[in-house]
Amino acid sequence: MTDYVEQKVPKHVRDQMRLNFKIRGNNVTLVEERPAFRSEQWVELDRAQFRLDENKWKVYWRDSRNKWHWIEEIAPDEDFEKQLRIVDQDQTGLFWG
Repeated sequence: MTDYVEQKVPKHVRDQMRLNFKIRGNNVTLVEERPAFRSEQWVELDRAQFRLDENKWKVYWRDSRNKWHWIEEIAPDEDFEKQLRIVDQDQTGLFWG
């Protein structure tokens, strides 16, 4: 994940946007960070969550009420990198739209 977030955002825009991740138990959350309006703080926007369930990674998206939803169209898979590529390509428009 460290390599992915480093490569995803070009260096010349990192003062406007950063990408990070959080690991909690069997969950990995991909987080976009942007500067807050009129503040030195950064605002975190959760973009996707990967959950390891029965040795397979499931992909979730977060709605405007901060509730996570499993995306049934993305089949659970043992390959985390494959799931990350699917989120990166964002065929659904749920992650980067």
